[in-house]
Formats: sequence, structure tokens, C-alpha cells
Amino acid sequence: MAPRVLIKVLYPRRRWAIVALATLIRQFFLRPAWDTIASMSECLFCKIVAGKIPSDEVAQTDTLFAFNDIDPKAPVHVLIIPKKHIESALGLGREERELMGDMLLLANKIAKEKGIDKSGFRIVTNIGADGGQAVFHLHFHLLGGRSLGWPPG
Repeated sequence: MAPRVLIKVLYPRRRWAIVALATLIRQFFLRPAWDTIASMSECLFCKIVAGKIPSDEVAQTDTLFAFNDIDPKAPVHVLIIPKKHIESALGLGREERELMGDMLLLANKIAKEKGIDKSGFRIVTNIGADGGQAVFHLHFHLLGGRSLGWPPG
């Protein structure tokens, strides 16, 4: 039985209950799938990859895109993102092993091109709001060009 039909059977005269139950069903059962679809169409980094938002491109491959961060935290601050929408490292599966390796290899290549490979650099990915993730599209921060303290944050 469809959720709305079930709600009408259980609560025929209480519209507020129908709305409340429909909201609960949407939040707990339908929302994760909807959020993924919505996040792809509204994702800032997906729009950058699609060319809808300009960026300062550093490098590009068939599967990756790298660009300078608009709010750099170091003299070199490059973001490396997969062209495919993946929300965070938690969304990775075995099928993305090659993609992750390619992300690290591209980070190394850019570090050499920017001249920070000898002095040192940092590769960071943030996961979730408490981890500092502001854009929910997997990305690596390549930071260098100055001494980076520890612990971060």
C-alpha cells in the first residue's frame, strides 16, 4: 500500500497527521536518495567541472579537475576534485581505488610544478561538517609554500 493511501486510511480526518507522517517518511526513507540527486545538481564543484562557474584551472585529466582555491590558506592551495560527484571519502567504494590513486598522483605532479615538492606540502581531505567539509563533493586540498603547523585547526 502506498504511503499516502496508508496515511489516509489511518488518519482520514486529521490532515496535520497526514502531513506529519508524510514528512517523517520523506526524511527517513526518501531523503537520502533525494539529497544525493539534489546535491549533484546544486553542487558548487559539479558546476565548476561543468564550466557553469569559472575557476582558475591548474590541471585536468579525464576524471579529475584541479584549480586554485579562491580563499587560499597557504601560498599554494589547490583543490583536486573528481569530475564524478562523490560526497566525501565516506562515499568511496572499491571501484574508486584507481581514482583515489590518480588524485594522489595528480597532487604530486602539481606539487612538483609549483616547486613545493622539495620543501614539503600537505594533502588534506575533510569529511563531514565537524571535519570542516564546507563543500560536499570529495576534494583534496594541496597546501604548501610555507611551514604548516601541527596540529591543524
